Amino acid sequence: MENAPATDIDNDIDTDPILERLTRLHPKLIDLSLDRVKRLLGKLGQPHLALPPVVHVAGTNAKGSVIAMMRAALEAGDYKVHVHTSPHLVRFNERIRLAGELIGDEALKEILEECETENAGDPITFFEITTVAAMLAFTRNPADIVLLESGLGGRLDATNVVADPILTVITPVSLDHQQFLGDSLAEIAGEKAGILKPGVPCVVAEQPREALDAIEKKAAEIGAPLIVEGRDWTNRQLPRLNLAGPHQARNAGIAVAALERLKGFDLSDDALALGFGHVDWPARLQRLNQGALAGLLRPDLELWLDGGHNEAAAAVLAGWLETVSPKPLHVVMGMLNSKNPTAFLATLKSHITTFRAVAIPGEAASLGADELAAVADILGLAAKPAASVATALGEITRTHPGPGRILITGSLYLAGKVLAENGWNGLDSRP
Repeated sequence: MENAPATDIDNDIDTDPILERLTRLHPKLIDLSLDRVKRLLGKLGQPHLALPPVVHVAGTNAKGSVIAMMRAALEAGDYKVHVHTSPHLVRFNERIRLAGELIGDEALKEILEECETENAGDPITFFEITTVAAMLAFTRNPADIVLLESGLGGRLDATNVVADPILTVITPVSLDHQQFLGDSLAEIAGEKAGILKPGVPCVVAEQPREALDAIEKKAAEIGAPLIVEGRDWTNRQLPRLNLAGPHQARNAGIAVAALERLKGFDLSDDALALGFGHVDWPARLQRLNQGALAGLLRPDLELWLDGGHNEAAAAVLAGWLETVSPKPLHVVMGMLNSKNPTAFLATLKSHITTFRAVAIPGEAASLGADELAAVADILGLAAKPAASVATALGEITRTHPGPGRILITGSLYLAGKVLAENGWNGLDSRP
């Protein structure tokens, strides 16, 4: 697949059977470890040692947004950028971007099959083997830089096989994935800080004191210089940003702080303005103005989509709602059973007019609509279960006259289903 064309999306090439086979390789017990990844990388010739310069990004929230902004600015400056993010929303290709373009179906099929063959049926998680596939693809297509998003944690995350990034970034840390990373902010931040490397600078977003203490402790142990928000850099006047919500201005500050510390990469103010003015990151406070689901609504009802799923994400949504014109807020929500709907909804409660709970289609780990509605009901919300998002939207538009704002939220998995149902195929152009 040497220099295979990146964008060759062909609906006749079905990668789903391969992805399903890779899912079945999952170990019976989940243990965070780099052993499986290192074993497969060794069989494939150590591609992680032949990558272009890498920026490694970890954190709880804002990783994807920061990477999207960095990519947009770098590409506006005529740099070729490889990107690995997760999860995808509609199609797996979204996870691997080669020199600015989504990986094509044929190239993806070839790289996945090569990894599957070399793995030879050994236990390995889906994220691990697909991360290896991304690294293999990156080595076979020329680019100037790799933007690499950590999946779960950092220290034992599959992406942490990269031993010599040119820069690391830690975005805001909050409680999430406690079953794997620990019950306290200090424990979780310590895991995220596992991406730090001796002598490699790390841009650190503003953190709760407990989290920052853990990051600083790790940095001191290994000799990693930290560039901390509020101490070494502050947010500043930034170009117009093509993403909604005041939190994205803060995320833009993190992206700029990182871009300014990339040795060997020179970005003009014009490139920064152009990139930020066109940056796109679906399902993060995304306004759906057209499409099949948007078409179910009256013109006086706004439709918004956000994949937030933890208490910190709910706080971001609450902050956004305080900056927009007041309108009745109708929330349609689905969530995985590994998350905390009570904490999420308690944070948003004062803004919610009505609430409809849905199960995430096709997700065995989804909370049931009745179960989620019961949680909302205990909090005193006007909650109802709905058979689907479309059903919920139809009920809202029929029973709540006058201007209003609908927010679909609770899970990126739900957000992906919503985008697909609304008419997006997972490519760059979308409704």
